[in-house]
Amino acid sequence: MAEKGKNIKKVPNLRFPGFEGEWEERKLGDATLKINSGKTPLGGEAIYVSKGVLFIRSQNINNNRLELERPVFISEEINNGMKNSIVEPNDILLNITGASLGRSCVVPDDFVIGNVNQHVCIIRLNKDNNPRFVQPILASHKGQNVFISLQTGSGREGLNFESIKKIHIFFPSLKEQNRIASFLSIIDERIRTQSKIIEALNSSISGLQKRIFTQKLRFKDEKGKGFPKWEKKRLDEIISDFIVPMRDKPKELTGEIPWCRIEDFDGKYLTSSKSGQGVSMVTVKEMNLKIYPVNTLLVSCSANLGFCAIVKKQLITNQTFIGLVPDAGKVNIEFLYYAMKLSAKKLNVLSSGTTISYLSREQFEKFNINRPTYQEQTKIANYLSALDKKIELETNILKRLIQQKQYLLQNLFI
Repeated sequence: MAEKGKNIKKVPNLRFPGFEGEWEERKLGDATLKINSGKTPLGGEAIYVSKGVLFIRSQNINNNRLELERPVFISEEINNGMKNSIVEPNDILLNITGASLGRSCVVPDDFVIGNVNQHVCIIRLNKDNNPRFVQPILASHKGQNVFISLQTGSGREGLNFESIKKIHIFFPSLKEQNRIASFLSIIDERIRTQSKIIEALNSSISGLQKRIFTQKLRFKDEKGKGFPKWEKKRLDEIISDFIVPMRDKPKELTGEIPWCRIEDFDGKYLTSSKSGQGVSMVTVKEMNLKIYPVNTLLVSCSANLGFCAIVKKQLITNQTFIGLVPDAGKVNIEFLYYAMKLSAKKLNVLSSGTTISYLSREQFEKFNINRPTYQEQTKIANYLSALDKKIELETNILKRLIQQKQYLLQNLFI
């Protein structure tokens, strides 16, 4: 995608063997048969029917795909009155208004019939160009920046058809377009497959966690015998200290002890501030700040109640959290992490009587959890941690695939 005012070389950084020559710069409008959107018929949602012609809205275009998990339909009569916006296989659909502006997809080959509302633009290329070559360009970082620069309207930002037609794109031969599109389709399919693997694992693990903590799935000891019944315990019976942070925020955040907020939570463990903010020991002493020791369980006590992480490096947080320091021998920190995560719904119900969702130290002290023996806690924690590591492994594979695609988008195109 060409950028104004720049003298750009007319060949990509990466190229498949057998292709030579410069690419041709053209306006998108010169490569298309149609660029237009639909409209929303009078009557709003009342016009939707249980069966009929698929009616595509901006929320159906996500993750570079046409997602139709919750489809809506319009009648044949309404569709016939909107013939100019009937969708065909291999059309590019582009969201042109609202928060999802710039999202796009290619309509599948096996698509039968559909229509679009006024928030979705149809880009129908001529036979000399491949939509699966053009759509990744529109979805790329460079393409999204172009859309940002073209937005119009003081209230709801949007793109108009004339500005879309004037977008400059470098095109190779159709044969080279097809080669690039085919290769990227393989990457996209691998990304979708990996996403489904992670989704299935998460669903399976969620089900296992519920079965474990409702005691429908039990573990056995080293001799193959069942463990005793679980006991209901108040947190103040198994927690040696409840650390409530100071409300005052330090003015200087350039020290060596990480200053963490909920934005820094990313997985089970917490070790640092993503923004690099920290508090010095001088500030800690001056303000009498509370430092969470290693293996404290941080639990959100405001807004996102039940949001948890285990401290793996001494750190400080704002007043959004309470720190639960386990009593050694009574509760396994990893077990406590899973137990409190699964208690999020109960915590939110407990705070529902307040104007702003908040739980005090006293409420946490009185909060009950079911606790097995320490030996069974450890078995449960080890089992669930191993599943977490499997999720982490599969997630890292997905991240690498996405990074690979981003690299290709930056180097296979001009």
